[in-house]
Amino acid sequence: MSDSKILVAVGEHPRAEGAAAEQLRKIRDAVQAAGFGVRWAVTAEDADAVLRTEAGLAAAMVAWDLPVAGAGPRISGDGHRISGDGPGAALAPPAPRDGAARWSTDGRGRTDGRTDGATAGSTEGVTGGAAVLRRIGRRFRDLPVFLVMADEGLEDLPLWVSETVVGYVWPLEDTPGFIAGRITTAARAYREDVLPPFFRALRRFDDAHEYSWHTPAHSGGVAFLKSPAGRAFHDYFGERLLRSDLSISVEQLGSLFEHTGPIGDAERNAARVFGSELTYFVLHGDSTCNRLVGHFSVTRDELALVDRNCHKSVLQGLVVSGARPVYLIPTRNGYGLAGPLPPAELAADSVAARIAAHPLAEGAVSRQAQYAVFTNSTYDGLSYAAVPAARALAASTPRVHFDEAWFAYARFHPLYAGRYGMSVDPDTFPGPDRPTVFATQSTHKLLAALSQSAMVHVRPAPRAPVEHDRFNEALMMHGTTSPLYPMIASLDVATAMMDGPQGEWLIDEALTEAVRFRQEMVRLRRRVESAGDRPPWFFGVWQPEEVTDPATGERLAFDTAPPELLRTEQSCWLLEPDAAWHGFPGLTEGHCMLDPVKVTLTCPGISATGEMTEEGIPARVLTAYLATRNIVVEKTDSYTTLVLFSMGITKGKWGTLLDALMDFKALYDGDAPLDRVLPEAVAAHPRRYAGMTLPELCRQMHEQLRSVRLVELLDTAFQQLPEPVFPPQHCYQRLVRGGTERVRIADAADRVAAAMVTVTPPGIPVLMPGESTGTPDGPLLRYLTALETFDRRFPGFRSETHGVTIDEDSGDYEIECLRTD
Repeated sequence: MSDSKILVAVGEHPRAEGAAAEQLRKIRDAVQAAGFGVRWAVTAEDADAVLRTEAGLAAAMVAWDLPVAGAGPRISGDGHRISGDGPGAALAPPAPRDGAARWSTDGRGRTDGRTDGATAGSTEGVTGGAAVLRRIGRRFRDLPVFLVMADEGLEDLPLWVSETVVGYVWPLEDTPGFIAGRITTAARAYREDVLPPFFRALRRFDDAHEYSWHTPAHSGGVAFLKSPAGRAFHDYFGERLLRSDLSISVEQLGSLFEHTGPIGDAERNAARVFGSELTYFVLHGDSTCNRLVGHFSVTRDELALVDRNCHKSVLQGLVVSGARPVYLIPTRNGYGLAGPLPPAELAADSVAARIAAHPLAEGAVSRQAQYAVFTNSTYDGLSYAAVPAARALAASTPRVHFDEAWFAYARFHPLYAGRYGMSVDPDTFPGPDRPTVFATQSTHKLLAALSQSAMVHVRPAPRAPVEHDRFNEALMMHGTTSPLYPMIASLDVATAMMDGPQGEWLIDEALTEAVRFRQEMVRLRRRVESAGDRPPWFFGVWQPEEVTDPATGERLAFDTAPPELLRTEQSCWLLEPDAAWHGFPGLTEGHCMLDPVKVTLTCPGISATGEMTEEGIPARVLTAYLATRNIVVEKTDSYTTLVLFSMGITKGKWGTLLDALMDFKALYDGDAPLDRVLPEAVAAHPRRYAGMTLPELCRQMHEQLRSVRLVELLDTAFQQLPEPVFPPQHCYQRLVRGGTERVRIADAADRVAAAMVTVTPPGIPVLMPGESTGTPDGPLLRYLTALETFDRRFPGFRSETHGVTIDEDSGDYEIECLRTD
């Protein structure tokens, strides 16, 4: 943090004349001499720009009478412009420093209480300085702020100011060196305190420059310097990374398995920040977290309730434990997107009926399921009302696992209130029926951590205790004794970044950009449709067409709704029962919410309710084109593609995507040659695509999807599950002992699968180990055959299919089945 800066937000220009300006320049010079940079701002707008873009601030000097640029409107507590003195101008004070009274807001700028007696319509303290203090309170946790005073007395300031600042400065009443010393001392303390436990200890150890006599053998990177290739590696990644790649022998840093020292402190800090009772760092991604929790929660021949829309690692956990899965079936829509488990599927009587009808339940230890696991939020951004979902499942099992690989940020913004696993606690679900809740998260996916960095959060309940020592035995079975310390540090830092008001600020930024993009897509589509000078089609966004302002009851078109409403009101994103835009049947009010930061683009050709049109643009063609523009999407289905608005998204990024979508439309409407649009595909398969145009490829692909009804077959394959014959562990034992064989899809009728088959898209298993493939005209083999036919006809656009081997000579699909001899 050698580039730490101090904000000086005062009304005087740095080159202005006069005693006050001269004194402030001397303070600036003294601060710089102490090793800090200075960002000077002369208006509230300037200071706001610094606060939005400069995360390396270590302190701030803010003038209470800081002017607002021009004669425009005042600036509100969150940095937004306001006008008038009515309720719309109501301002909440910033979050006070630790130890001070906490303020309660409803998420839309209204306050529930003020310690200084200010009323909801008050404009007390609405100055440039007040606005900057409020922005600091939202952006930083405990940043030391010194309030620069002129002639004002402290009695003239609102009471909340004393809870926000650490001191006051009258520039002409002390020497510049003394004032600068106070500021830089506070800045150094903040710079040290802002570091979370493990990262702070790692930095201190690195600064000690100790000789390494332990593994890893590269000894802080020195070994790499003895080889040309190694030197290139060293130069690329840098000495600091390699110096921090240490052995577990470094006692000062603690133990990942003993949970001692700074590592233990970091995990306990993460438990506090993420709202759990126990938190464990895992260095092999959410996949290992899922295997770990499944292995701990259920044992051989016990029953587990499993969301069929699960990640393959969930099944792997059941293979390891020897459990018998009973699958719960999520709803699906016309796009082929997997929805949530509907409330009826979670109900105790429905679960009991599934267990009673399940062939493998006969040999189970008990008809009572010991564990339930479901995906929250889904790949496409669908999350549950967590407490009702846990309450429903609690009637059938004592342990509930929320697989939140893509949802680690939910706790840190009010938009997601009650939508994540750790919101199920003794307050929201009191009484003896509360289950033990696990939440597994890929911290690296949508928070700022290194790849593979993940966490398990646990909230035990008396009916299914989780003793640390026993859980730790399972953790040690799946963990590594050679952890990469930078990964641990990244988990520690990701936690610190979400701690306090800055966490909400960071997520709010991502939400803001997602809402802007979504609204701009709707506006652009309207403009295209009304232009009259081009074909009136464009890409859509999967989202409601209208929203309701709960404050007024007014229905608003999505693109005309105030962005603040969309950013803060959960009701805008709830899936209303039977609404055509989402296409999922069987939902109840409030059961499911769409996450704004997971944006699904829709292509012409099919609707959410499954109606197909004569012409269409398959999403695989669109994403292939986007890749030529260096735009890589997260997931592609038949007519949809998913883009993620993480904390790293900027207007420049999504503006580039908008431009690429418009360019694709122009190329399609202009009948562009395919070798101009997708040159690599044509070069790789000239006999198939030479001389073809972009519209012709889209027409052929759309006709193929329509003729074989691929999306419909996919839906049927997921709704009519294959019959289970053996537990997954039995099939794995046969697999490793040579009791399986590869079988062509054409010959695979009435066989038993030995390995999971997962097709991406949609990334959900269609066939599990131990399940029957069914008859040739059954839903599974019809779907896999249609997919095989599509891949043969459109080389270069095939699906990524795990568990399927493609014969190099014939192009036939082959799957692993149990041997029949």
